[in-house]
Amino acid sequence: MACTRETILSLYRNLIRESKKWSAYNYRMYALRKIRHEFQQNKLLTDPTKIEECYRQGHEALEMIIRQVTIGNLYGTGPLVIEKQKTNVQ
Repeated sequence: MACTRETILSLYRNLIRESKKWSAYNYRMYALRKIRHEFQQNKLLTDPTKIEECYRQGHEALEMIIRQVTIGNLYGTGPLVIEKQKTNVQ
């Protein structure tokens, strides 16, 4: 499979989108930082085999995040103090 720019950007968007669904603040923020860091670090890759390997790892990470989000939502907790909370102050 040829990894085109569009498929890699689609993977990036899917990783970010699925990570934002995590109910646990610490997991969510870690995943978002890790995804952004990995894509930033590898944006200048030119070797097709290395790009394929990174794409495969990213796709495996996406599948893992989807599973973990589903499990995490089954046993969700309330928001942490550090998270932005909606207030009804007018």
